[in-house]
Amino acid sequence: MDAAATTDFVHVYEPGIDTARPPLLMLHGTGGDERDLLGLGRMVAAGASLLSPRGKVLEGAMPRFFRRLSEGVFDEDDLRRRTHELADFVASVRERHGLAAPVAVGFSNGANIAASLLLLRPEALAGAALLRAMSPFRTPPQADLAGKRVLILSGAMDPIVRADDAERLAQTLSGNGASVDHRVLPAGHGLSQPDIGLLKAWLDQA
Repeated sequence: MDAAATTDFVHVYEPGIDTARPPLLMLHGTGGDERDLLGLGRMVAAGASLLSPRGKVLEGAMPRFFRRLSEGVFDEDDLRRRTHELADFVASVRERHGLAAPVAVGFSNGANIAASLLLLRPEALAGAALLRAMSPFRTPPQADLAGKRVLILSGAMDPIVRADDAERLAQTLSGNGASVDHRVLPAGHGLSQPDIGLLKAWLDQA
């Protein structure tokens, strides 16, 4: 395991033993850190390399990947800047370790920046699993997402992400060429056992 603050992000890199699996880019939610989703990554993609950075924006004492102005209202200028910063970080770690393009697994705030990565820097990712994601942009940029697989897992009782917003994200990504599988589960904002099962099955098909 490589725990480091190089390339400007505190992060953990766990080299994998299954070279057939794409590496996973684990992106935590608000208040999480670089270790939050490692257990999930090991559970759903045993043997895959895991790269897990800590968001550099603090909301109070809680790490995030980009600023928000209020609940559900993003600072889109900061989001764009942080998205490019994260994409550059991923590129540098890929070069350092000889990694293929990763599949992002993001939860909440981490899912939102993963969606932004797909739209602004699609070359950074092979695909993405977006858990409780919102549309990151009021007016989404165009991107060539042909050949990229995307899983969106939404909660029917999520008090934070509106159903129409998650559906808009799914339509944006599919409209740009991604192969999108959007599932709505009987859950809130937190992850449930069905989320884990669906995520594992989806990753096994990669």
